[in-house]
Amino acid sequence: MNELRIFTPATIANISCGFDVLGLALDTVGDEMTIRKVKKKGIRITKITGQNIPTETHKNVAGVAALALLSEIECDFGFEIEINKKIKPGSGIGSSAASSAGVVWAINELLHKPFNTIDLVRFAMEGERLATGVAHADNVAPALFGGFTLVRSYEPLDIISIHTPNELYATIIHPQIEVKTADARNILKTTVSLKDAIKQWGNVGGLISGLYTEDYDLIGRSLEDHIVEPIRSILIPAFNLVKQQSLLAGALGCGISGSGPSIFALSKGKKTALKVAKSMKLVYDEIAIDYDIHVSKVNKQGIKIL
Repeated sequence: MNELRIFTPATIANISCGFDVLGLALDTVGDEMTIRKVKKKGIRITKITGQNIPTETHKNVAGVAALALLSEIECDFGFEIEINKKIKPGSGIGSSAASSAGVVWAINELLHKPFNTIDLVRFAMEGERLATGVAHADNVAPALFGGFTLVRSYEPLDIISIHTPNELYATIIHPQIEVKTADARNILKTTVSLKDAIKQWGNVGGLISGLYTEDYDLIGRSLEDHIVEPIRSILIPAFNLVKQQSLLAGALGCGISGSGPSIFALSKGKKTALKVAKSMKLVYDEIAIDYDIHVSKVNKQGIKIL
């Protein structure tokens, strides 16, 4: 096997209460990538469609992640990368993570899997470092593991797969503005009150418990962010109204996807998720902001061969 064509999923990070530690993979939106083994050593990005992003290896997150992998293994050959970029950079649904995770997963497959999934997360995080200035794992982990993931620790890196209820659906609306992750990080406070931290810890525990027990009411009660959302929501047009209308339409909970501007809602069942999508559309239609919208089951597999 000298070539792989893959689907590498968009992701929702933070899931309200789990800043930098919780994430989930989506099933209906993602990038397509082709990675092939070639005689010439090194990493080359030969084609990018869909978005205007750099093809220079050291300036592209996929290139940087691939180089991180190759730095830990001897190869007398190299790899070429083609990216059909369907996730817009700055959308808040893991654009850089999809490229970073996809390339290391595919190269590992072509090398007959010398690395485990934790290793692949570590390599993909280097792409995130290039994109955001911080090597975070909350997007690349669900892309690589599938489903919900918890980053229990960064030092040492420890990723936990979390049970995903079958009826859980995500609705995501992406207003057509860009919020750079690095900028969204810069506005955050570097300290939080003990009172807010205690609330947040309780919600993280409640959310994970709700996922394992398939207690949808508990999942909804736990989708609260007392630390990041109050600050970042000011960057997103009509965020509070979208959240209010989503909950009225039956969503379990609603919050900021990653660093924004995308807004996500989780629902029990596809029918409710579609109602939530309609409520989100009405808000942005009223204020005349263009948007993309997605309804998706949680993707339990992660990256898939096409």
